[in-house]
Amino acid sequence: MMPSLTPDVEVRLSVGQCVRTLTTSKEKEEVTKTLHTLTSYLDDGPQSTITSAQRAEFSRAHYTRTLQFLISNINADWLQLLTVAQCTELWDGLFLRGPPDQTLLVLMDGISSLSPSAGLDRLVSILERFLQSGRLTVLLWTRCQGKVPSDSPQLRETLLGRLVALPDLTANQLHHHNKTLFLPQQYYPLLARDMLTVLERTCKALRDRKDCSLTFVAQALGKACVQGHSGLVFGVLAPRLASCTRSDMVWQRVCWKLLENVPERWLESVLTGMVQAVNRPDALSRIMGNLVLKNKKAQFVITHKLLLLQYKYETRVLSILLGYLAQDRERRPLLIQVLRSLCQAWANPSAVRHTPLEQQLYVSRALLLCVGLLSDAELQELRSELLQCMLGGMQSHLDSNVVRVRRMGMVVGECLSSRMDINGAKLKFEYEHDEETKELLSLMTPLSEEETEPLDDRLDLPQDVKGQTVPSQAVPSQAASVAQKSGTDPDSELDSDDELTPYDMSADQEMSQAAPPRYLRDCLEAFLSSEDPVRVDLSLRAIEGLVRKNTSTAQEVSVELSKVLLHMEDRYNTVGFLSLRQAAMVALTVTDSVPVTEYLTTEFYSMNYSIRQRLDILEVLIMSAQELSQPITDKGGPSKSIQRVTMDTPVYPGDDPIHWRQVVERRIQSKTKRLSKGVTHPPAKPTPNRYAPVAGHFFFPLLRNYDRPQVTFDLLGGDHLVLGRLIHTLGLLMHLAVNAPVATQMGRALLDFVWAVRYHVDQMVRRGVLFAVCSVFLSMPSQSLLVELSDQLFETRAWLADVAEGDPDADCRNLAVQSLVLLEKSLKTEMNPAALVLQS
Repeated sequence: MMPSLTPDVEVRLSVGQCVRTLTTSKEKEEVTKTLHTLTSYLDDGPQSTITSAQRAEFSRAHYTRTLQFLISNINADWLQLLTVAQCTELWDGLFLRGPPDQTLLVLMDGISSLSPSAGLDRLVSILERFLQSGRLTVLLWTRCQGKVPSDSPQLRETLLGRLVALPDLTANQLHHHNKTLFLPQQYYPLLARDMLTVLERTCKALRDRKDCSLTFVAQALGKACVQGHSGLVFGVLAPRLASCTRSDMVWQRVCWKLLENVPERWLESVLTGMVQAVNRPDALSRIMGNLVLKNKKAQFVITHKLLLLQYKYETRVLSILLGYLAQDRERRPLLIQVLRSLCQAWANPSAVRHTPLEQQLYVSRALLLCVGLLSDAELQELRSELLQCMLGGMQSHLDSNVVRVRRMGMVVGECLSSRMDINGAKLKFEYEHDEETKELLSLMTPLSEEETEPLDDRLDLPQDVKGQTVPSQAVPSQAASVAQKSGTDPDSELDSDDELTPYDMSADQEMSQAAPPRYLRDCLEAFLSSEDPVRVDLSLRAIEGLVRKNTSTAQEVSVELSKVLLHMEDRYNTVGFLSLRQAAMVALTVTDSVPVTEYLTTEFYSMNYSIRQRLDILEVLIMSAQELSQPITDKGGPSKSIQRVTMDTPVYPGDDPIHWRQVVERRIQSKTKRLSKGVTHPPAKPTPNRYAPVAGHFFFPLLRNYDRPQVTFDLLGGDHLVLGRLIHTLGLLMHLAVNAPVATQMGRALLDFVWAVRYHVDQMVRRGVLFAVCSVFLSMPSQSLLVELSDQLFETRAWLADVAEGDPDADCRNLAVQSLVLLEKSLKTEMNPAALVLQS
C-alpha cells in the first residue's frame, strides 16, 4: 500500500497535470473538465471535495503561476473551444474568485506586457469586473485581518504601487481606449469607498473583540495622497468620517489608529488633504485626535509648515487648523506656540521686505485668527509680547513703499489694539476699505457654530429638498411687505413732475465777485505777496491757460514761476490744489522746456526739499515729456476737458444728436455691397516730435548726483521710495524717446545706472529696474542694442532668468519674463533680418 501524499504534493501534482492537459489537449470536454478542476481549488462551499489545507496550498504556491499560464495562452486554440458562458464562468472565474492581491498583480503585469489585441481587451474587461465586484474591498479587508501569509516588504511595496497607480498604468498602456472606471476621477473615489467599507468592518470587528490591523490601509491612503490624489480621496472619506465620529467612540479610535499608521514620509500629504476636506474644527479634532502631540512630523506640518512656509490655502483652512489646536486643553500650548511664531514672522522687517505679498497677507490672516481664539487669561499673559509684535510689525509695514503692505500693517495694528484694549485706547488709521481689508477686519469676529455648520444641517427640511434653492417668487420683497404693513399703494406716491427731463447743470461754474487775472505777472505777484484766498485761488486756476496762451511772456518768467509753484503750500485748502499746481508746472515745462527742466533736475538733488517735493518734480517731468511726445492737435478742436464733459453727459429723451440725413446715409451704406472701398480716412498729418530734441535735458541731469548722500536726502540709503520713482521716471523718459537720435546714449546710460541696484532689497526699486530694462529693449534700435550693449547682454540675460525664476515678488517675475521676451525678439530681428522680411 502506497503512503498517502501530503497536501502540497497532491496540489502540485494535480496542477501540473492540469497545465499539461491544457497545453496538449484539443478536446472541449477535457479542457472544460481541467478548468473545473482548477476552479475547485477556489471553491470553499460545503459540497467541495478540496480540503482547506489544499486550498491554502494552491493559493500560496500555485495560484499566481496558474494565472500567468492562462494569460500566456490567452490566444491558444483550446480557449476558442469554449462558449462565452463557459469562458465567463471558468476562465474569468479563476481571476475573480482567487486571492485579490495576486490577481491584481498578475492582471496589471499582463496588461502592461500585451500589445493591443483581443487578449488585451479581455484582460481589461476582467480588471473592470474585478473593480466593480468589490474585490478591492476583499483585498484591503484580507490585509486587515492578517490572513495573508508573511510577504516581503518588496512585494508589499509592489502591491501598493499597482493598487494606487492603476489609473496611470492603464492610461500609459491603453491611451485613448482607456475605460472610464480607470480614470482618476472615478477610480480614487471608488478606492475611498472601499476603504470606508473596510473601516466599517474594522469597527464591527473591534466591537466583537477581534483584532485588526490598519497598516496596509494607512499605507494605501498615504501613497494615494502623496501622488496628488488627496482631494479625490478625502472628498469621499472626510464627510463620512466626520459624520461617523460624531457620536461613536469606536469610529474615533479607528480614525486615530489609521492616521498613526500612515508612514511619516506620506503623512504631510494626508494631513494637507484632510484639513482641506473637513468643514469644521471639531470634525478635524474627532478624526485626528491628539496626533499632533504624539507625532513630531504631524506637529511640524500643522503648527509650522501649513502656517508659515506655505501660503496657498484659503482662510477657511487656517480657521480649521487654528480651531483644531484650540479645541482641546492639551493642544492649547501649541496654539500659544503658533501665536509666538506668527508674531515673529509678522514683525520681522526682513520678512516684510523679502517675502511675497501673498505670504504676508496669509500670515496676517493667521495672526488675527489666532488672536481671536485666545481666552482673556491667555491674552493677559501674552499682552507684552503682542504689544511688542504690534509696534515692531507696524513700523516694518509702514516703512514699506508698497501700498498694500502699509494698509495691511494698519489693519492688523487696529485689530490687535482693539483685542488687547490697552487702557481703553485703540489705534485708528485712515485707509481705503477694499475686499482685502474687509476680510482682515472680519477675522476678529469668528463665526458661530450655526454659521460654520453646513446649510443642510441647519435647515429643518425634508431630505429630498435639502440643498435645493428656494424660488425667488416664494419670498415677498421687502418693499411689498412694507407697503402691505402701511396699507398704502406704492404707486400712489408717484408724481407727474418726475417725467420731466432734468436740466443739465454739469458745466455750470460758481460765480465769483473778483475777476480772474489776465497777466502772468499778476499771478506771480499774487503767489508771492497776496494774503487774499480768493485772489490766490483765481490765480492758481488761471495760470495754466495764461501760460499756454502767452508763450513769449511765459518764457520770461518760466523759471521764477516754477520756483514759486514748487515751494507753494496749500495755505487756504484750495479745492484741487495739487492738480492745479501740477498742471501749471507742466504747462511751464512744455512752453519753455530747457530752462525749466534744467531748474527742476538741479533742484531734485538739492538740500532741504521734502520727499513730496522731489516726487512732484518727477511727476512734472513725466507729464511734460508725455505731452511733448504727442502730436499737436488742431487749435479749433475741443480741449480734453470739454471732450470729457461731453462724453460723460447722458443723452436725454428727445435730444437726438444724429441728424436724419445721417441716419439715411448709414442705412444706404449698410445695404450697399462694394468689392473695395479704397481709402476711407485721410492719412494722418505728420507732425514733429517736440520731445526728441530736448530728451537729453530731461534724462541725463537726473543721473548726475544719485550717489552723493546729503543731510536730508540719501538716494542709495533709506530713501527707497524716491529711488524707485526715479528709476521708473527714467524708464518712462527712455520709452518716450523711441526713434530719437539720443535714444542709444540714453539706453546705455540707463543700463549702467540700474545695474548697480538690480539686487536692491526693496521690491519697488527692483520693479523700477526691470521696467527700465524693458524700456531700453523697447526703445533702442535692434542694431544699436546689439552693437552698443553686446558686452552686457549675456550677463543681463542671465540676471533676468534668475529674477524670473526666484524673485519673491510676482510683478518682478512678470517684468523679467517680459524683458526676456523683448530681448529675444530684438536679437532675432537683428540676427535674421531675411526671415523677418519673409514673415512680413
